[in-house]
Amino acid sequence: MIVGGFAFAVALIWSSASEDQANRVLAILSATALASILMVTWVLFFSRLAKRTRLVIFGGLVGVAVLFSACFRFSQFSGNMMPLYEWRWAKRTLPTAESQAPKPGAEPDAHPLAKLSFPQFLGPSRDCKVPGPGLATDWTTQPPETLWRQPIGPAWSGFAVAGHRAVTQEQRDENEAVVCYNVQTGSVLWLHTDPGQYKTAIAGEGPRATPTIHNGMVYTLGATGTLNCLKLATGKPVWRRNIAADAGLKLDDPVDQSGLSANRNKSKEWGYASSPLMVDDNVVVSAGGENGRSLLAYNTATGEPAWAGGSSRAGYSSARLAKLHGETQVVIFNQDGLAAHSPKDGSIRWEFDWNVPYPHVSMPVTLPDNRILLSLGYGKGSKLVQVDFENGSFAARELWKSNRMKAKFTNLIFHNGHVFGLDDGIFACIDTGRGRRKWKDGRYGHGQILFRANHILVMAENGEVILLEANPEKQVELTRFTALDGKTWNPPALTGEYLLVRNHREAACYKLPLAKPAEVAAQ
Repeated sequence: MIVGGFAFAVALIWSSASEDQANRVLAILSATALASILMVTWVLFFSRLAKRTRLVIFGGLVGVAVLFSACFRFSQFSGNMMPLYEWRWAKRTLPTAESQAPKPGAEPDAHPLAKLSFPQFLGPSRDCKVPGPGLATDWTTQPPETLWRQPIGPAWSGFAVAGHRAVTQEQRDENEAVVCYNVQTGSVLWLHTDPGQYKTAIAGEGPRATPTIHNGMVYTLGATGTLNCLKLATGKPVWRRNIAADAGLKLDDPVDQSGLSANRNKSKEWGYASSPLMVDDNVVVSAGGENGRSLLAYNTATGEPAWAGGSSRAGYSSARLAKLHGETQVVIFNQDGLAAHSPKDGSIRWEFDWNVPYPHVSMPVTLPDNRILLSLGYGKGSKLVQVDFENGSFAARELWKSNRMKAKFTNLIFHNGHVFGLDDGIFACIDTGRGRRKWKDGRYGHGQILFRANHILVMAENGEVILLEANPEKQVELTRFTALDGKTWNPPALTGEYLLVRNHREAACYKLPLAKPAEVAAQ
């Protein structure tokens, strides 16, 4: 009876109308736990088994629990809220600048990798589109070359690349660290640390934002709100700010049961995640303060506040530039919805409300004809927003809403009238006319994607890298290889033939085979 009831409950949950995979998984885990408790209770107290048999069963269950606890410890949750465990004795030895620092003169200015560039989150334009040569489409006969693969401090940051330098953020003990690696060797060129630690069971540990490299400087935002400007060549600090303090937020604000801070302080929830955006002579980050201090800009040279604007609560999406009706604007998907700011003074140009009690993570996607696509996970779907301009004023309105694309942690790609991305962990394609699904196939989990030369590179949640054809009619998986082990939410960096990937445990650099001239012509 218990088994039958459990099977019925699982079938009911899985066939439910809910579009939120995480809620389904949590419901099934709850049903499993309840059924297990009922089954054990029946065996021990209500079954007709002999007393000795019941004692043996009880002892066996206790022994299994003790053995499991002795061997494994809880690590984190997957994107669909499955609990993940690791060996208790698992340890990592992180590379340090002291032990691997290059000798003076070992890094010449005219470095052979000087042209490599992946300057910020999601590539040059923050749209997941990466310039460069076409990639070979068969990694079995032409496998990627492993340049290095090694432990790394926990974080959900990606790499920013300039020449032979690849910069990311990590958690190192009780400090947030900005670390610069040699692209070819993985050796640490320099390391900068600041006091601060963010860690929760659900959200993991360490910084979230990807560094930004601009004019020989590195700009980073830690999970606790530390904004740094460092010299790219040496890692020496130029200036530092705390955006929570600048936004007037209290670091001891309570967090409500929904996971959203009762007093707007995002550093106590899932951590600050806004990758710094360069706008003219300023660096822009999302802080979420009230009274016109939601979006903050700082002078790149001095770190002095340049402007502030808006009063929306900060989400986990980063700001980007968009040109709408001929005017360049800074757009940001806040927790209250989409907002557009003037890059000159931070003033609000227009807003679009989408206030739901779920994290806003995915970047807004700019489309032709002054349209912007927004997407959420948790069963909420996507909305296409039309930005109008009339009589000197901007206004935004909804064109359509679709549950056919639900970008939870991932970011989306617009290409040839279609949007490609991970729909709650499954790859999908929708049209931009009405948000209708073209196809959905490929369970890659909650990973990240990049686009180059009509191909989509998927960094899957399980650590595999998959190459897809950007085909709006059907899924065409070309090739794949295993790049990392374990949960991978971090965005990859692709520059030239070099692919840099990482998760909360390890990082690696691979040299991908490039397409031959005949293959390029066919593409």
